[in-house]
Amino acid sequence: MNSSLKPVGILGTGKYVPEKVLTNFELEQMVDTNDEWIVTRTGIRERRIASAEQASSDLAYEASKIALKNAGITPEEIDLIIVATVTPDMAFPSTACILQDKLGAKKAAAFDLSAACSGFIYSLANAANFIATGTYKYALVVGAECLSKITDYTDRNTCILFGDGAGAVVLGNVPEGRGFKSFELGADGTGGPLLNVAAGGSRCPASPQSLEGKQHFIFMAGSEVFKFAVRIMGSAAEEALRKAGIDKSEVDLLVPHQANIRIIQSALQKLNLSEDKCMINLDKYGNVSAGSIPIALAEAVESGRVKEGDCLVLVGFGGGLTWGASVLVW
Repeated sequence: MNSSLKPVGILGTGKYVPEKVLTNFELEQMVDTNDEWIVTRTGIRERRIASAEQASSDLAYEASKIALKNAGITPEEIDLIIVATVTPDMAFPSTACILQDKLGAKKAAAFDLSAACSGFIYSLANAANFIATGTYKYALVVGAECLSKITDYTDRNTCILFGDGAGAVVLGNVPEGRGFKSFELGADGTGGPLLNVAAGGSRCPASPQSLEGKQHFIFMAGSEVFKFAVRIMGSAAEEALRKAGIDKSEVDLLVPHQANIRIIQSALQKLNLSEDKCMINLDKYGNVSAGSIPIALAEAVESGRVKEGDCLVLVGFGGGLTWGASVLVW
């Protein structure tokens, strides 16, 4: 980031996942798959599923309360709320506005950001710049998803992948030398058809035909998205490090989007990092889209894997197609 701007970092983290666990063995009873096949190809063993009563704002609220507490910030002090999600409570108002009301963050501006699994990194970049310029003092950034609500549990190619949950961070000014050092954001709209939910918007409004055609569920061209992800995860992280002027050897922890263990391993290989320098929890939660990186980050902080002065790289990819990476010093 521009050295003339105020340094911005993460003051507190929090996460929340629903109580219900859906294991690979339970999926065996639902579709033609098995635990060994899922684990070998994805690394996922189980995922969390929101209750019928829970929406993304509910998960976001629980994660946000923890992040605020850990940051020592009250809801009334928050100036900005950004919720990254592809499963908003409704088309409008935004999930961020619903969350603002739940928290009682009365003075906060609030909006949602849609960049699929890259959404949290995109949101961090937005919030960090608002604070760096002095426009705002504190921002709450949340990645929250109820992907189970848009997953077709008769499609064995996608239903094994996705889960629900939320992660949150509070951003504010930090001492010189700390905080975000760079952001790398990108998109390739030509890849939009490879990963999407086709219906429910203005292009294809809800209709009996769209419901019958299962167009309100996630569609993914798996092999094409996999090839894209393997290529972009490592290169996006490398570009963020180049912008920050930091060498790969200085990275203490990689916090990647938790989509597939093979994609994560390819990024580690490109960055010349061992697996012990990577936060991996997709075995427990699967792919939580925009919630994936902040949940992993919160768990890394909780478990003591992040220490003051550590160099972290956050990196993800998602529908759009989109990608994002950030380097920060804790």
